[in-house]
Amino acid sequence: MPHLLTLTANLLWEQTLLFKEWQPDRTQRATRSAHQVGGKGINVAKMLTRLGAPNSAVCFPGGATGAVVEAWLRERGFVLKTFPAAAPETRSGVVIRSLRTETTFLGPDQPLDPAAVRSAAALLAAEPKESVLAVCGSIPGWEGPTGAAFRELFQSWRGLLVADTYGPPLKWLVERPLALVKINREEFDRLVPPAPGDKSELAFTMRLSETVARYPVAAWIISDGAKPVWCALKDGTTTTLRPPPIREVSATGSGDVLLAALLHAHFNLGQPWPEALAYSLPLAAANAAHEGIAEFPLPAAK
Repeated sequence: MPHLLTLTANLLWEQTLLFKEWQPDRTQRATRSAHQVGGKGINVAKMLTRLGAPNSAVCFPGGATGAVVEAWLRERGFVLKTFPAAAPETRSGVVIRSLRTETTFLGPDQPLDPAAVRSAAALLAAEPKESVLAVCGSIPGWEGPTGAAFRELFQSWRGLLVADTYGPPLKWLVERPLALVKINREEFDRLVPPAPGDKSELAFTMRLSETVARYPVAAWIISDGAKPVWCALKDGTTTTLRPPPIREVSATGSGDVLLAALLHAHFNLGQPWPEALAYSLPLAAANAAHEGIAEFPLPAAK
């Protein structure tokens, strides 16, 4: 069984405030509050642990906020590979949730200390070749020294690489022999823009086929909310599956649950990517039908 690692370059110390109703320009008191640590790789690690899949979360806590974040994660049983730095501080955010709406306010992104990234590269170089590193979420400072340090890390990585990121990091990573790219439809359209005015499914199918042929990526999984999810393999096989219908409570983190389940199903259970997607979609849908991230009841084992 390979060792699964998730990489989060943009940690979040987040507070959720719950209201029956709220309006702007007024002082209001929440009925309930909670703190949690966010970041896509952290969410993926949380779901992997719930599925019984051994994993490590690679992250970069910064400053006093980072120390609080690391303590919070360790108290909850996360297996961490941390590379702290005095600056910048780990960003903070607030989620405002009512019975009908949910709004997230995030602090500004800050590039990580390149020295912390180089420390991570040195340690991860000792990982076994069968290990899987999932690059999750944004990487602030990609065009500067921080991005250069991450590029060195990814180039020196001996195991398998998976990408669930976007923007310039994704454009760079897809030029590498990745095991999987898991992104949503909006991110795919940014990577491979459609022709002006042509958003038809036929045009999307052709773009996906051309993208699979162009890049050295073994598998692409493209989600689109409640619409069908596409799985396209390097051998030309394409599969579409529709998520189960649910009453959505909060879609936040459902893509991260999807990625965690995909990694577990493919690398631990030995399922080909289309079967892994069929295994994963009900879990991602269940996440969207509940509050929180990776906190829904798991189905009984068959």
